[in-house]
Amino acid sequence: MNEKLLLTDEVAAALADGQAVAALESSIVAQGLPEPDNLEVGQAMQDAVRRQGAIPAMTAVLDGRLRVGLTAENMARLAAAPDGQKCGARDLGPALALSLPGATTVSATVTIAAEAGISVFGTGGIGGVHRVTAAAKGGARADISADLLAMSRVPVAVVSSGAKSLLDLPTTLEALEALGVPVLGYCSDDFPAFYSGESGLSVSYRIDDLTVLAQALRAHWSLPGSGGILVCNPPPADIAMGRDEVEALVQDATAAANAAEISGGALTPFILSHMRRASNNQTLRVNTALAVANAALAGRLAVKLAALSVSER
Repeated sequence: MNEKLLLTDEVAAALADGQAVAALESSIVAQGLPEPDNLEVGQAMQDAVRRQGAIPAMTAVLDGRLRVGLTAENMARLAAAPDGQKCGARDLGPALALSLPGATTVSATVTIAAEAGISVFGTGGIGGVHRVTAAAKGGARADISADLLAMSRVPVAVVSSGAKSLLDLPTTLEALEALGVPVLGYCSDDFPAFYSGESGLSVSYRIDDLTVLAQALRAHWSLPGSGGILVCNPPPADIAMGRDEVEALVQDATAAANAAEISGGALTPFILSHMRRASNNQTLRVNTALAVANAALAGRLAVKLAALSVSER
């Protein structure tokens, strides 16, 4: 095993025994949500995985090691670190060498999970292809999340509520197709739009039975050169927002970003913050609910995969 990996005793024992383990990202704790929601949601996601009978394995970079499994103290340290980094897959090496604390995004988490031997990961929503804003049109360039390429490279199932609503969702789906990443809808025909369960776009396949879903993952991974899979879980219906309502918020936030000439890495945080204020924190409430729901589904899926492995021994 990679000497830079540091698994908690609990995670190491579970993996050695073939028990269910579900990875979680730490960026939601360090950058994704405001205080005190960040730590509360991070803990709630871990608790949700445990309630399904799986072991949670939140990932991060701490003290020059790739950490797999975090305590409440670890999460608090990441959230408070003045030199903390938001780590994608490309940032892991430098963060390790410089001993910088790093909270992992989707691309970094799937990379670490695959190295540790974890095949299921629960998150809120993946990154994708950004819409072109007026601030970027002068030198129009592609703004594509590293999440997509990372998912195509490693055999990890990513459970999420689709891609973030502020993205160009049709082009994001096309990119996933080109990269060979299956997009499976769990009890849903629609590709979720994060805050909304409806985007008007279709998933590749709808699967309603968890056993069949686990079998589909294993069949995909049995093929040469196969990488990851996106498992789409719509936000809980009792709190999800309407498609038109979300799009209006995105358009308003994008217009504000254009007026302020905000682009690049500052764009997403600006838009999300603007949407949170404009919706009177409804987007925050939905984000919280879907993150916990996706962690729970990741835990259930990890348990099902572990059971299939045991049945074949």
